[in-house]
Amino acid sequence: MGQMMGSFNARNVDLYMDDKPTFDHQAGFNYERKQREMVAKEEDLISARIPPANRDYCAHYLLEYHQCRYKNMPLLYKCAHEKHHYLNCQHQDYVLRMKEFERERRLRLREQRLVGVA
Repeated sequence: MGQMMGSFNARNVDLYMDDKPTFDHQAGFNYERKQREMVAKEEDLISARIPPANRDYCAHYLLEYHQCRYKNMPLLYKCAHEKHHYLNCQHQDYVLRMKEFERERRLRLREQRLVGVA
């Protein structure tokens, strides 16, 4: 329920799910935040026929999972470890994206308050 309310309230500051960040990625942090990097190479993803929709920060785990499935074809239960790593990465990526969305929403609200005061 909290996610829906956050998305609904985000529209008050003209923020939608696919919007790019408008603030500096360091705004509000006292320490240096490192940028996320893709671990898997684009040519590896193309050669493994990974769809563009799945070419995200967890693609290297998906590659490992697909390789395991290829090696153990009839016995796919042997790839449970790789599948778990991929799904866990997907979940962590989702949580991080929701935190960044909420951060953007709060920074926009703060900006509105500051402009209203000035």
